[in-house]
Amino acid sequence: MRLVRHAAASRYRLVFDAVRGELRLTIPRRASERQALNWARDQTDWIAAQAGRNDGPVMVSHGTRLPLYGSERIVAWDPALPRRVNDDGAQLCLGGPAETIGPRLVRWLKAEAVARLDIESRAMAAAHGLTVANVAVGDPRSRWGSCASDGRIRYSWRLIMAPDDVRRATVAHEVAHRVHMHHGPDFHALVDVINNGPVDAPRRWLRDHGRSLHRYRFT
Repeated sequence: MRLVRHAAASRYRLVFDAVRGELRLTIPRRASERQALNWARDQTDWIAAQAGRNDGPVMVSHGTRLPLYGSERIVAWDPALPRRVNDDGAQLCLGGPAETIGPRLVRWLKAEAVARLDIESRAMAAAHGLTVANVAVGDPRSRWGSCASDGRIRYSWRLIMAPDDVRRATVAHEVAHRVHMHHGPDFHALVDVINNGPVDAPRRWLRDHGRSLHRYRFT
């Protein structure tokens, strides 16, 4: 178990990291380490359930089943095909060298992610009289998006693997920060307005399944 002290933490938080196969316990900066560890040890049923759900990392290659827009695609490599990735709705088809399948797939996924997230962010913002300065993607482990005060929004590219409603709810969340740079009641109400409906279910999907998107490795 890895213990992390965090200045913004107000309570204990136990997370099972499926990618590293480890438990991470986050506690307030001034909390008692002994009490926190005792609390964590009492969560044996939860820990056992999380560990049972962990299938370990997935190295992406020919034949891998990869989520895209919330549905499954099979990576289909054939040296006779073009190098460029083609999504036919059931398979992600590509040719080229077998040893570069992973790197080319992740470049394609990132390009798909930034293109779609840019369109959706600007459309949602414009519909509510807001602006977005720039949209970019990265691969953070602890958040799905962030919005700077100057309108720069950055997302996890792995949102392209999540269902469409989950991705759009995350976009609505970040666009709402163009008005409220906090997470108070006014902010959450605006997120639902921008999303054209409550985001409870999509956000719950991210909490329950989001970590599984980090299992996929491309190099």
